[in-house]
Amino acid sequence: MDLRQAYADARAAGATRHRDIALSLGVTEGMLIDAHVGAPDGGLQAQRVRRDFPRLLSELSRAGELMALTRNPHCVHERTGVYEHLSVQGEPGREMGMALGEDIDLRLFYSHWAQGYAVREGEQQSLQFFDACGVAVHKVFARPATQFAAWQALRLRWTDPGAAPPQWRTEAPPAAADAPGVDADGFRAGWAALRDTHEFFGLLRRHGLTRRTAMHLAAPQFAQRVDRHAARVLLEGAAANATPIMVFVGNPGVIQIHGGPIKRVAMLGPWLNVLDPRFNLHLREDAIAEAWAVRKPTVDGLVSSLELYAQDGELIAQFFGQRKPGQPERCAWRQLLDAQVDDPVWSEETAGCAA
Repeated sequence: MDLRQAYADARAAGATRHRDIALSLGVTEGMLIDAHVGAPDGGLQAQRVRRDFPRLLSELSRAGELMALTRNPHCVHERTGVYEHLSVQGEPGREMGMALGEDIDLRLFYSHWAQGYAVREGEQQSLQFFDACGVAVHKVFARPATQFAAWQALRLRWTDPGAAPPQWRTEAPPAAADAPGVDADGFRAGWAALRDTHEFFGLLRRHGLTRRTAMHLAAPQFAQRVDRHAARVLLEGAAANATPIMVFVGNPGVIQIHGGPIKRVAMLGPWLNVLDPRFNLHLREDAIAEAWAVRKPTVDGLVSSLELYAQDGELIAQFFGQRKPGQPERCAWRQLLDAQVDDPVWSEETAGCAA
């Protein structure tokens, strides 16, 4: 198949999103982008970039304001700001990093990053990064306020005209599965003994559990299943009373976080959206198979969240009340979440929140 021509035909027929066009053609988005390496002016163009991704991202601050985009199959998270305070640790090929800017807040798992491109189509310019199958892990878009001289210099410095085409993996890695013989009582005791939300990942690993199975095994005072439309109710409530929240959306390569208030919440077809000037969220509400209200004990008191899961058990998104370490969560957030839970066990502990 001539992917360039097939893409041009799809565009002419009114298709807009690269991912959707790639799916319609039976390829991944990375394969579609790579097919446009060296394409002539006037349409989609791509250049491969050198694969030192931690260093590349560390230089993005020179370009000033950019838009960070991270998605999974059911949710897109877009945040405008500056890539600041980048850090990385770990051996080459297994690096983990963070971006802790005022606006752009990322957790980066570079072992899942395989290929990157500088992409241009019309006036839109971006850097796009994909896993070994060609599934997007993260994208960076130039914005009107971007410092374009620095952006162009960065693109020129990082493109690699001699890079060989990638050898895409055609089979995705197997999905996570639960270990046999789960110690449910030990897991519940470990949950009750948590003192930091980050300890939860280690708890899952020790007991060989996926997140969704953990929800089903949890004691009722720590996890309650709620209506799958709860995210809409929470977002509308947070917007109405100006409760600042945190929105986590990720894939194996990146977790992207918004922290702060939201203003405009709107349903557009099946999509639940936040449409603010510097933060956009696009969530397929019809893809939510399960929604859970979750509590984790910490040294700062209970930390509550809403977690959304797809039919295959993958985590779609998480919502928290915004807070800093050392601070209890806001009562306004807890009240929004508590209102979604029917079981009275959940509401027994109401102390330990901040006005």
